[in-house]
Amino acid sequence: MEGSTVTPSGERALDAATMIEAFHRTADQHGDTVAVRTKDDEVSITWAQMRERVNALAGGLAALGVSRGDTVALMFPNCAEFHIADLAAMTLGATPFSIYNTYTPDQIQYLISDSGACVAIIDAQYADTVLEARKELPDLEHVIVSGGDAPDDTTPMSEVEESGDEDFDPDEMRSAVEADDVLTLIYTSGTTGPPKGVQISHRNIMMVVAGLQEIIELPEAGTKVISWLPSAHIAERNAHHYIPIVFAGTITTCDNPRDIMSYLPAVRPNWFFAVPRIWEKLKAGLETMLAGQPDEQREQAEKAIESARKKVRLEQAGDPVPDELAEKVAKADEEMFGKLRAQLGLDEVLTVNVGAAPTPPEVLEFFHAIGIELGEIWGMSETTGTGTINRPGAVKIGTVGPAAPGVEVKLAEDGEVLVRGECNMLGYRNQPDKTAETIDSEGWLHSGDVGEIDDAGFLKIVDRKKELIINAAGKNMSPANIESEIKSASPLIGQAAAIGDGRSYNTALIVLDSDFVPSWASKQGIDDNSLEALATDDKVREAVQEGVDKGNTKLARVEQIKKFHIVPGDWEPGGDELTPTMKLKRKPIAEKYSDEIEAMYSG
Repeated sequence: MEGSTVTPSGERALDAATMIEAFHRTADQHGDTVAVRTKDDEVSITWAQMRERVNALAGGLAALGVSRGDTVALMFPNCAEFHIADLAAMTLGATPFSIYNTYTPDQIQYLISDSGACVAIIDAQYADTVLEARKELPDLEHVIVSGGDAPDDTTPMSEVEESGDEDFDPDEMRSAVEADDVLTLIYTSGTTGPPKGVQISHRNIMMVVAGLQEIIELPEAGTKVISWLPSAHIAERNAHHYIPIVFAGTITTCDNPRDIMSYLPAVRPNWFFAVPRIWEKLKAGLETMLAGQPDEQREQAEKAIESARKKVRLEQAGDPVPDELAEKVAKADEEMFGKLRAQLGLDEVLTVNVGAAPTPPEVLEFFHAIGIELGEIWGMSETTGTGTINRPGAVKIGTVGPAAPGVEVKLAEDGEVLVRGECNMLGYRNQPDKTAETIDSEGWLHSGDVGEIDDAGFLKIVDRKKELIINAAGKNMSPANIESEIKSASPLIGQAAAIGDGRSYNTALIVLDSDFVPSWASKQGIDDNSLEALATDDKVREAVQEGVDKGNTKLARVEQIKKFHIVPGDWEPGGDELTPTMKLKRKPIAEKYSDEIEAMYSG
């Protein structure tokens, strides 16, 4: 196998036309920087070592017949092999895409069939599921298995890495890749029908990365991130795969997303993106810890946080902050908030973001108060994950920020958010009609979200257009806003699904918080602290009612929750009720819990 030509040091990865070219420039210029590691450094691979393995696997894939324009399916936990496999396929001009690890054989069969994948590269733990799907996939020629024993009719990934032709030239292959080639497919979560394959080009992602750099100014190398979200989601690919490739970042892999809280202080990331539920849990954890301190310390902490909240509110309103208040908060930051940031592992962040679902303003305000400038962002798979972003130093709480660099955002007559720019997808795979419905003749992508834009250009998302509740009296309401207020009102409430479309009043299905409620129940003297038992406990119901009542005070009368049902057990990402990225599957929820819902409206 021929080696790779060294890119002249003056050519920045950021200026490359394709992601694979950016990777090689990074490997040339920052070869000794650690690219991917595990928390304990049992695995630690530099960018130069990454290129060696990528080229070896690319050579093996080429020997199997993979070439430019082919599609390669990936199914991995968060691990180094995902990054290697993705880049190897990319080297050949193929299109790698990821499958959610929770998918069933039927779901896997649909995605591989729709994508036209000829090869699947997977972790050994998913082999049985993929092989079951393969029975209905005659065009899936090879299943390559990483780690563990490779079952019959599969090939070990290590064997493929060693099987490349000596004449294979990775430089020749990558040089043929063009900016408008399909870089990856992001399959929509399928909340309203079969998933659609969003085709993202190299040009799309390089535009998004350049826009981010304009806002955040990431360092040339060594930015620390944690890879913990599903690689099938655009946020994970952008934040913890593509961006580190361009900026020679160091990716620490977290193979179990439930462990993310312990990874933060161990890694101390420079950039951290998480869905709202994680920030809600971090806030609840800190508040529980502070509440458990001796009275004097607890009261001091509560006063300090309230003073900091006042300062945040004044700043958000554009009002001057009195010197006395500023000094009080500065002292609290030195004596307490700095320690809290270090305890969380967020004391070295350049910026922190939240997205993928609405975030309660109380959560945002809390983190601003303790010196963590949490900013909401908004985007879709169809816009390569970008759209609007709150800038560091200019976050407006309650909005998802102004348009990202190079992106135009406006509202249609009915309030739908429209987006135009090089971030917009090439189209849906195999669905030109759906593409034409989504992107109009003037290049505006119709997002399906309803929003409001203020005089300064900051966007506020109201809700999904198709998910708005229209009650029996014709009143339009945002279920996401209702759910946000209810969840933020009590740490006992893990999930809430607002019901009320076509009804005379609103109700909710409520799921108890699996982390908080069992310990709370033990302190209340409740013997059986399983979620199933607690769902019917009178003390729990009374405490949840208090939370619902508190949340209702933040809602208009017509929006308020009149009745609720506590669902036994938990709702897991990728299960019946939640997408893998923790969005509510509203239609399946309504069908699954139809009896419980009807009971709240009868009598």
